[in-house]
Amino acid sequence: MLRAIAVLVRNTTWKCGRVERLIINYLRSHLRIHGVPRTTVNDMLQHFKLRGKAKSEFFDALRRLERRHIIRIDMP
Repeated sequence: MLRAIAVLVRNTTWKCGRVERLIINYLRSHLRIHGVPRTTVNDMLQHFKLRGKAKSEFFDALRRLERRHIIRIDMP
């Protein structure tokens, strides 16, 4: 999962929690700066400096966003 690539599909934060909004805003800023709405999951983990329980909440948020078709997780 760490080498997976998260791709922003829909630019919405409607009914999203705090962690989901952080992920979407990070992908938005990555789009503005680099021109592509994608980044690796490992880069996001390093950016947010997540450990322990926060790390598991991060992965749960990724799954929820993927289930709601807001992001897409591509495995290399």
